[in-house]
Amino acid sequence: MSGRKFNHGFSVELKSKEFVKSITLSDDKQGVLLEGVLGQLEELTLMEGSVLLLRGSHGMLMLDLEEGELLNMLKKKK
Repeated sequence: MSGRKFNHGFSVELKSKEFVKSITLSDDKQGVLLEGVLGQLEELTLMEGSVLLLRGSHGMLMLDLEEGELLNMLKKKK
């Protein structure tokens, strides 16, 4: 792990609006909720050691996450 500190970005891409269950934006800074359906899981990839890609039949979720961070998080859960 490089030791750099940053906020982890993410993106969600769905093939159609029909796969979005709900989007909630709170007026009082309580948070944001995005729910949807990725469909049948097809692929889990760590791209270039820094982007976790989860692809489903209805869309994909990408998370900016270094390989070392992912491995550390998985070890903590055991």
